[in-house]
Amino acid sequence: MPWKARLIEASEREQYDAFVASHPKGHILQSFAWGEVKAATGWHPLRLVVEEEGQMVAAVLLLERPIPFIRRSLFYAPRGPVLDLRHEALFAFLLAEIAGLARRRRAILLKLDPDVPAGETWLADYLRSCGFGPAQATAGFEGTQPRFVFRLDLTPGLDALFAAFHPKTRYNIRLASRRGVEIKENCTRDDLRVFYDLLLETAHRDRFLVRSYGYFEVLWRELVEHGLARLFLATYQGGVIAGTLAFILGDKAWYIYGASSNRYREVMPNYLLQWHMIRWARENGCTMYDFRGVPGDLSPDNPLYGLYRFKKGFAGEYTEFIGEYDLAYSPFYYWLWNVAEPLYYRGVRHLRRQGRGE
Repeated sequence: MPWKARLIEASEREQYDAFVASHPKGHILQSFAWGEVKAATGWHPLRLVVEEEGQMVAAVLLLERPIPFIRRSLFYAPRGPVLDLRHEALFAFLLAEIAGLARRRRAILLKLDPDVPAGETWLADYLRSCGFGPAQATAGFEGTQPRFVFRLDLTPGLDALFAAFHPKTRYNIRLASRRGVEIKENCTRDDLRVFYDLLLETAHRDRFLVRSYGYFEVLWRELVEHGLARLFLATYQGGVIAGTLAFILGDKAWYIYGASSNRYREVMPNYLLQWHMIRWARENGCTMYDFRGVPGDLSPDNPLYGLYRFKKGFAGEYTEFIGEYDLAYSPFYYWLWNVAEPLYYRGVRHLRRQGRGE
């Protein structure tokens, strides 16, 4: 067998990220840095690579999480693994190595949600042949990671990209500029608190939960300081009224967080922010800009329909992924987890709401 698999050390961070960044299936959620971010929230990162003649040919960031009360754990590879997914022999070798690791670490399942559109049914067929099954659907964007996104091809010129936007989107971008909205791209660590306060204001208005400020400090340390993310702030009449946080790796960029004040929403800062992020991504060699989650239910009465309409205005391609697939190493514990998991996270959300005084 020409391949060898091993867990990498922290000293190999640059080599690992270079492979992930350069691979067609590379994703920021498979980066070394993302494992460090998730380590601050109770996950344990394991970076497994497959090498051929000393060169990486496959990699996967496995996030391991203990399951309460049963002394077992689960493996989750967000938007992974990173390899030529059509190379079935290599894929099978990697899965066998993960299974061996799972036995040693008492993991009951492996969850994958590959960055592959739903139309490419060959991968779903292959996963089923390996014993995977579709994971139970969850609320919101139908998965741990969004199953539905808008993606914008950045290979055309900026003029062509702008011309393809919906007329109302172009109008709102120009309106923001005419009204005097300015975008700050050289944000510092001090600006992070300003952004977080805006995010709390947005969360209260739109009724969603926000992680602690400490989590965003970890994002800054592990991503922004390593050139894998950037904070953008929109200012108007001397104050910050909106902000966004974008991730970048290789030739791909992702819009991750957005926040806006209740004041001055009529000057349309969010449209100008997106246009600046698109230009930034393209200037940094990106060929794809991902607007991230939108709903699968596109009826106008869906509370998330406004989000869909906003992102649709930038003329990206509405993309559905194949979704989450689980491989159960222990059928009994897997069944037990599927019963207990919704109750567990419902309790976590309830405690968070109580902590916020809702």
